[in-house]
Amino acid sequence: MGSGGEGEGEGAAVAADKYRSGVLLQDEVEKNTQWRHGGPPTYDSVNLLFEQGRTKEWPKESLEETVQNAVKSWEMELSHKTRLQDFRTINPEKFKLIVNGREGLSGEETLKMGSYNALLKSSLPEEFKYYKAEEESFESSHDVFRSAFPRGFAWEVISVYSGPPQIAFKFRHWGFFEGPFKGHAPTGEIAQFYGLAILKVDESLKVEEAEIYYDPAELFGGLLKGPPISTASSSHACPFSH
Repeated sequence: MGSGGEGEGEGAAVAADKYRSGVLLQDEVEKNTQWRHGGPPTYDSVNLLFEQGRTKEWPKESLEETVQNAVKSWEMELSHKTRLQDFRTINPEKFKLIVNGREGLSGEETLKMGSYNALLKSSLPEEFKYYKAEEESFESSHDVFRSAFPRGFAWEVISVYSGPPQIAFKFRHWGFFEGPFKGHAPTGEIAQFYGLAILKVDESLKVEEAEIYYDPAELFGGLLKGPPISTASSSHACPFSH
C-alpha cells in the first residue's frame, strides 16, 4: 500500500504534486525537511500509469479522493524523508503499522525498514520465501522493485467503507513487470494485488495506526512467472531476449 513505493524520480525541483498535495513542496513547511535523495521526488511516470490504469476516478474533495491522496502522501514521506519529525501525515509518537495481524511496527521501525520490507515480512519457512525482507536493506528493497516496475507501482482506492476516526477501505496496487525481479525475466504483463486497510486517525486526520491485510502471493504470482534469466536469455521465444 502505498505499500511500497509507487515509483518516482528523485532530487529534482518539483512543483506541487496533484495527488500528494500539501506535502511535497510547501517551502515554509518543508524548508528544513531532510530528503533521502537530496530533494523532493517527482511522480510524473507513476502518475501517468495511475491515470491510465485506475478503475475509479473519485470526485474532487470526496472522502475516497481524500483517503487516496493521504495514503499516497504517506508513502511518499516514508520513501523519501529520513526523519520522522518531518512527516506530516502521521502522529509520530503514536504511529503503528500492523500487517496481516503481525505485531505492530513503530514509526521509527517502519522508517528504518522501508515500506517494502515492512509489508513483505513473512513467517514462511526459509525455503519457501520468495522475498527475504530480513536480508534486504531500505535501499536494496526499493532497488528490487524499481527494477521490476520501471514505470512505477501505482496505487488506488477502490472503496471506502467508513469515515474518520476509523477509516476502512479497499485498495489496489499494480505495475507492469518490465524489468528483472530476483533472477526472473520480465513478462511485460501487469502484476497486481488487492487489499483492505483500516486507518485510525486523530482530529487533524494524522494516522495513529495503519492496519493492512492482503495476500503477498497475489503480487509474487505475477513476478515469479517470468522464466529464470539464464533460460530466458538463451530462448528465442522470449520477447525480452532480443
